[in-house]
Parts: sequence; structure tokens; C-alpha cells
Amino acid sequence: MIASIFYAILVFAVLVVVHEAGHFAMAKKVGVRVLRFSVGYPPKVLGFRRGETEYSIGATPFGGYVRMLGDEVGEKPTPDEIKLYLHEIGLDLIGAAREHGAVLDAADFDDNLRTLAERLSASGAGVAQTILGRELKPDEALLLNEVRGEPKVDEAIKTLAEHPPTVLVEEYCKRAFPTQSLGKRVLIVLAGPISNIIFAPLLLTFVFMYGVPQLLPVVGKTTKDLPAAKAGLLIGDKIVSVNGQPMETWADFSKTVKAGDGSPVKLEIDRNSAHSTIVITPTRLDQKTIYGTNATTWVIGVQPRGDEIAKRYGPIDAVKEACETSVEMTVQMVVGIASIFTGSTPVREALGGPIMIAQMAGQEAHRGIANLAMFTVMLSLELGIINLLPVPLLDGGHLLFFVFEGIKGKPLELRYREAMLQVGLFLLVALMAFVIFNDISRIVQG
Repeated sequence: MIASIFYAILVFAVLVVVHEAGHFAMAKKVGVRVLRFSVGYPPKVLGFRRGETEYSIGATPFGGYVRMLGDEVGEKPTPDEIKLYLHEIGLDLIGAAREHGAVLDAADFDDNLRTLAERLSASGAGVAQTILGRELKPDEALLLNEVRGEPKVDEAIKTLAEHPPTVLVEEYCKRAFPTQSLGKRVLIVLAGPISNIIFAPLLLTFVFMYGVPQLLPVVGKTTKDLPAAKAGLLIGDKIVSVNGQPMETWADFSKTVKAGDGSPVKLEIDRNSAHSTIVITPTRLDQKTIYGTNATTWVIGVQPRGDEIAKRYGPIDAVKEACETSVEMTVQMVVGIASIFTGSTPVREALGGPIMIAQMAGQEAHRGIANLAMFTVMLSLELGIINLLPVPLLDGGHLLFFVFEGIKGKPLELRYREAMLQVGLFLLVALMAFVIFNDISRIVQG
């Protein structure tokens, strides 16, 4: 079980990094300041700062987040938000000075910033270029001037935050998420789930090049009173061809039989190195589909024995196969999610929580790295699709707010957003409690 938990955490960490990297990259692309990129939730276990962003690992592994400058959509920044921004500016200055060889205290923010303020007060040309490697920005100059005029750094920051000059507010608004155009905010929010969806064919390409396990067309079981058993097909028979078409995998065999629309199929089989031919007429049978619904399909009544080979593709074929497989899986998941809402698939059968995911991760890892990668692909697509659902707290919920904003021409009132977020939180907590209980029930019931 410990190994299963480890693999589940590993898979989730990869998917969270992919998801949040989408938000992060798009935010940086459009000029929004990213304060923190975290894998896992607080308390923080490890962390370091590079440039404008702190990168951290939290103690709660199942999740992560990107924190951007600004909290409330379309509203004037509060003094607390300006304080945070000024502190970040101070960290920028200290970091730039250290990168260019300035000797500063490793721990004390106030002393370091005051030292910089004094050094950069020199009127000689190129002082900032020498110390920082660049010229001072307008907001940085404001902060250093205020620091030089106040006995304490926190008093300087408080004074500026409570009475921010126009230029400081303008610089803040250039970098804050809430004050970006609606189009930019939509792109940032969409980038997370889209990254998960795009990640699927990318990972699949490497899987197909590495070698994906595929079932061989070897009979493992025949069902009594169905055509295969009546025709004399036996356990261990290898299906060489169907109607003259070679069968490389069990999936090829199954697809060919079902696509025949009930026409007799001529099977060439290999039985103990001896070749023979059997003609079987499929029968119609109700089966549960991958969408969770019942459908009538053509079958002959056989199951595979479980023999596998690792089928490898060349780079071009791997890309093609990865894209086609990703599209098929995406369609299956969308239809599957729709079947839950329509009630055609019982919720208890369709939903699983962290316990089930950990079990599945352990099972797939035991079967091989390719199987674990395929499981990761499936979860990545699910994460991308589910995050697009219009539920508050999910990316789709933010996009729903943006739709309201686009229709009204202004952001939805704060009280409505807060109410919807509370409803979303309640729904997500209730869902998590349900799936965990469901997982435990599966274990107890065997």
C-alpha cells in the first residue's frame, strides 16, 4: 500500500505541475506577476525564490496552486495588496543585487533594503546598473525613496500602501491579474486545463515509442451457448486472421468482429502449431459500453487469455497514434461524465476517490512503466476536462464568472461571487467525502 501511495503522489505531482505550469506560463506571457508556484498546499516544506516567483512544495501533496498578484476582480487594490506588492518589489531589488555581487545580509529583509536604499541614493551615473544590473523601475524608486525617509522599513511600506501615488497604482495594475483585460484572464485560466489535455498526446507519443502493452489475440475463455463455443474454438487458440485480414492484437480482432454487422467471420487459427479455419456467425448481445450505458453489439463469446507484447511505433506513427488515442479517450470521458449527469450511469460505479486512485496507480506501476504512463494520461485528460466544468472553485467556475462579466460589461458583484464560491466549496467537500466513503465501501465489500 505504501508503494501505491508513493506512485499516486508521483502521478498527482506530475499532473499538478503540468496544470499549474499552464497557468504560470500564460500569466508570465501576458505580463502578470506570479508570486508563488506551489506543488501541494501549506504548510510549506521546501521553497526557494527565483526572479519574481517563489517555488515551493507543500505538506499536503494532492494539489497545488499558482498565486498571482491581486485578489479581487476589477476592484481597486487594497492597502494590504499594495503592502504585499511593495514587499515583493523589495525582494526583487535584494535578489537583483545579490545576483550582481552585492554583499547583503542573507536573512534580514529590512536591513538589506535599507542598505540598498543608501547605496542607490548616490547621484553618479550608472549606480543602479552597477548594483542591480539594470535601471530602477518607477515603483522601485518610490519604495527606496520612502525607505530613506522613514526610520523603519515597515513604516515606509505602510505609508506608501495607505496613500499610494498614482504611478505606484499604475505599476501595480500593469502586473495584477484582476486588472488585466477579460481576454487575458480567460487565457490564463484556460491554460491550466488545456495544458493537461495537451500533455496527454505528448506523453502518449513517448509511450508508443517506448512500447505500449497490447493483448495478443489468444483465446482465454469461451462462453457456453454462444457462437465461439458452439463452433469449437478452444482456450489457447491464436487468431491469425479474420476474413483474410491479419490480426496483430486482441483489439484488432474484437473491432473486426463487431464491425462485421453480424456477417459470418472466417477465422484462421493456430492451435498447437497446426493451422485450421473456423467460420462463426456472431450474435447480438447487450453489453455495457465504456460510456456506462447498455448497447447491443455483435459478439462471438470469447475473452482474451492475457498474453501481451510491447508494440513500438516510429516517431511519426507514434504522434499520429497518440493524437488519435487522446481524442478517443477525451470523447469517452465527456460522454461518460454526461452519462453520470443524465443518470444512465450510477454515481457509485462511476466515481472513485484518492484511495481508489492510489490502488490503481500501484496496480499499473506493478504492470510496468508504460501502464503507469497510460494511467497518468487518463488522469491528465480527466483533470483537464473536469476543471472546465462550470463549478465555482474550479477553472470552469472562473470562466463562468468571466461569461457573466462579458455579458454585463463589468465583473459580477463581489457578494455574488463569494456566495457562489461558498456553494462550490460545499459541493467539492461533499463530493470528496462521498468518493472517500465510496472507496472504503468498495474495500469492505471486496
